[in-house]
Amino acid sequence: MLVSGSEILLKAHKEGYGVGAFNFVNFEMLNAIFNAANEAQSPIIVQASEGAIKYMGIDMAVGLVKILSARYPHIPVALNLDHGTSFESCKKAIDSGFTSVMIDASHHCFEENVAITKEVVEYAHSKGVSVEAELGRLMGIEDNISVSEQDAVLVNPDEAEEFVKQTQVDCLAPAIGTSHGAFKFKGEPKLDFARLQEVKRRTNIPLVLHGASAIPEYVRESFLSTGGDLKGSKGVPFEFLQEAVKGGINKVNTDTDLRIAFMAEVRRVANADPTQFDLRKFFTPGMEAMQKVIVERMKILGSAQKI
Repeated sequence: MLVSGSEILLKAHKEGYGVGAFNFVNFEMLNAIFNAANEAQSPIIVQASEGAIKYMGIDMAVGLVKILSARYPHIPVALNLDHGTSFESCKKAIDSGFTSVMIDASHHCFEENVAITKEVVEYAHSKGVSVEAELGRLMGIEDNISVSEQDAVLVNPDEAEEFVKQTQVDCLAPAIGTSHGAFKFKGEPKLDFARLQEVKRRTNIPLVLHGASAIPEYVRESFLSTGGDLKGSKGVPFEFLQEAVKGGINKVNTDTDLRIAFMAEVRRVANADPTQFDLRKFFTPGMEAMQKVIVERMKILGSAQKI
């Protein structure tokens, strides 16, 4: 059942659990996400970045989600644009059938971020679509935008309160110390939970954790054992994800974990049989590995059995 992001996240906000927002770039990834939601009986947010949309085509992205939503009508699902870079990008997604959009103007000054976000909110709300925005900046790479450690700025709770008041955004991604991608936390991970709790108190809306890749040890070992290289990086520990949910996070973005789990199985098949060229032999184990990771994440975040 395709619904707005707010319908899913307001329930999570009220009941105090997190919902995974899982990125996809093709049918196989999306199929694994829906299969996992059915297994765990969990609501889901599926999301596509501008890069994924360019790869698939926006009609294909929306069409696949609608087909799988019809296959599993009991699962509440929102289709979110991840890191929309402009009003035009968000409008196109809304007009094409997305039920949630994220406008990321966090690299602009506060006033410009407010102005851009307000414009998106006004249009989206007129169409029954929810809006996510971001304050502060994360280290790492967001599609083609590189944010260096020197430029990373944690969210200011005062600004968060004022931002939500002025924009009427439905959910907010506050920067509390995570980064995008797999290559992070080479030392000890540190997240500012006190800052998170203060933002939650000031805004009282669903909050979003970006850069939330966990990279479970078994996924890490599977990837490394098949020839992959993670350069010694670690993800966000499960206990940190649970602490973040306790602190007010209701949407947890998950992408890197899925890719690593999938590619480990593709490599495993390729290494085992160099004569193999049946794509189904590669992709089926990849989907199964992804499904396992997603079900585990749903249980950790508390969204399992919430349908």
